[in-house]
Amino acid sequence: MIDVRMGGIRIEQRIIQIKSPANYNGWTMTQTWEHLLFLHWAISPASMKTLIPAGLELDTYEGKAWISIIPFLLSGVRLRRMPSVPFTTTFPEINVRTYVKAKGKTGVYFLSLDTSNPLVIKIAKFWYRLPYYRAQMAFHRQADRIDFTSRRLSGLSQSPSFKGSYQPLSDKFFAKEGTLVHWLTERYTLFCRCNRTKQLMFADVVHEPWQLQETAFHIRENAMTENLSISLTDTPHLALYSRGVQSLIWPIRSLADISSDQGG
Repeated sequence: MIDVRMGGIRIEQRIIQIKSPANYNGWTMTQTWEHLLFLHWAISPASMKTLIPAGLELDTYEGKAWISIIPFLLSGVRLRRMPSVPFTTTFPEINVRTYVKAKGKTGVYFLSLDTSNPLVIKIAKFWYRLPYYRAQMAFHRQADRIDFTSRRLSGLSQSPSFKGSYQPLSDKFFAKEGTLVHWLTERYTLFCRCNRTKQLMFADVVHEPWQLQETAFHIRENAMTENLSISLTDTPHLALYSRGVQSLIWPIRSLADISSDQGG
């Protein structure tokens, strides 16, 4: 646990663990997500429709679609009843995601996931059909300040990249149900599509509610969506920090396996 004092506010920084993991059956992997910076942009739904596979519906909030860029540190990757996966102790990752729904379930659809760990890329592509890419990355932490850089190893002169720094500013809070913050962060299903069969898949995720904080941040470079033909403003419409959570992840299933009235 890290105890940080800022402007007279005492901020206890700790990972939120699953309270009763024995109560959950069927999960196959656990991960811990640390030092997350949630960067959110409101965009036109029309600009997103070609990026969402048929069978998924773009989820909107008050008529706006949202795209999020989330740099963080991934740790504690472990299969159920197995020791930690070798060479996956702790490493940085950055995700680009949007928000979708299908058959009564609401969740996220990843447009890209970049990491420096080649083994995780192979595992995630095989088990979860996720669009992972290898990147040259750096994650440096000094006290409560995070410096994060990433450049995709694509061989292109304009590879997706990100450079920025961030730190928590406020005391912790939980998002209130019905608010935009809750809508963006409390998502417990990921959707994906198998490149080979084109079949839509989903996986459920469990973690304790996010403990969020306001954040001070500085983005020096952000080219994470240029290859998607999406231009983002220099400043996101919403930015938040979280020290992190432990998560449990279920195996992927075909979307055709659930009835249209099953919620998520």
